[in-house]
Amino acid sequence: MPGPLDGVKILDCSAVISGPLATMMLADQGADVVKIEPPGAGDITRVPNFFRGGMAALFANANRGKRSVALNIQKEEGREIVLKLAAQADVFVQNFRPGAMARLGLGEAEVRAVNPDIIYVSISGYGEDGPYAQRRVYDPVIQGLTGHVAVQREPGAPVDLIRNIVCDKSTSYTAAQAITAALFARERGAGGQHVKLSMIDAGLAFFWCDGMMAHTFVGEGAMPGLPLYDLYKLRETADGHCVVFAASDSEFQGLCRALDMHDLAEDPRFATLGDRIVNMEPLEQRFTEEFKKWPTHELVERVSAEDVPAGPVHSLEALIEDPQIQHNGSIVEIEHPEAGTLRQAAPPAHFDKTPAAAGAPPPLLGAHTDEVLSDLGLDDEALATLREAGVIQ
Repeated sequence: MPGPLDGVKILDCSAVISGPLATMMLADQGADVVKIEPPGAGDITRVPNFFRGGMAALFANANRGKRSVALNIQKEEGREIVLKLAAQADVFVQNFRPGAMARLGLGEAEVRAVNPDIIYVSISGYGEDGPYAQRRVYDPVIQGLTGHVAVQREPGAPVDLIRNIVCDKSTSYTAAQAITAALFARERGAGGQHVKLSMIDAGLAFFWCDGMMAHTFVGEGAMPGLPLYDLYKLRETADGHCVVFAASDSEFQGLCRALDMHDLAEDPRFATLGDRIVNMEPLEQRFTEEFKKWPTHELVERVSAEDVPAGPVHSLEALIEDPQIQHNGSIVEIEHPEAGTLRQAAPPAHFDKTPAAAGAPPPLLGAHTDEVLSDLGLDDEALATLREAGVIQ
């Protein structure tokens, strides 16, 4: 049975992650995604890094299920082809700096002229205008600007980056949701529209819910509290690390039983969450000493048996073998004709009537150029002429 976005056509002119990951999610849900890449190198994520059979891991992980067209959009013939493809598309996605696509003749106005009902999506680093709008940007810069880095610390320790591209990826998820919302609005009669989003806005919105608790109330009179990031702690065990999060009074009592620390359970200094916050230092000292006595597996089993949230800190190799991840089918293997077996995360949303699925293997550069352009009516002679002129690959 086809996915929920079966029949939706997306023209993906984006690069790196913020756009491509969004369109891959939509491809997993059934959309037909045509990815436009420059001839020669293609998307920058194709650079040989964790590489086999012409395929790079980072590109593979954000571009499965798409068709690749190697097309030089800086040439007039290339721009004309993009506009012909856009005329048949439901969605056009680009993530260049503001104004770049308009200078190429592929801005929102030019694309809407050939397809008034299209959803045109512009993803930028900082927004369409403003003091930073024309700056080049990557994920770690946005992390620093939006609070993510500020909370990556233990008390008294230096701050650090989140060591994955969290702002790029939160922008992708925001874009995917916005695209489907715009398509839904179009079905209800709103017509095509221009959807604009930036990494700085998406990254901040992603962080805000819990990260800015202490900065939510404006003015005086708000009761102070403890930010969640100050409660996040790694626990060192006898043979590694684990995460235990006992928030409620019942969970605290369960943790004390699991660790045979009955004196803490009966200590009035720790009777309620408020008491434990006030007396956190002596409590943390006791827990730190006790956790180091237990092997990770045994500790997690004992704590979980008391209905307290707990889990090991997996290595990247170990998470692949986690029994719940395996049970869920969270990791899939797909066969690439050139790169061999690829391991990837499965689509996380499960639809009982229109199932999503990991799409076709990520394409080699220009693998579908002839196929897609032939559908536009270009014959072999026209394709050969374009190839000789450096318009396509």
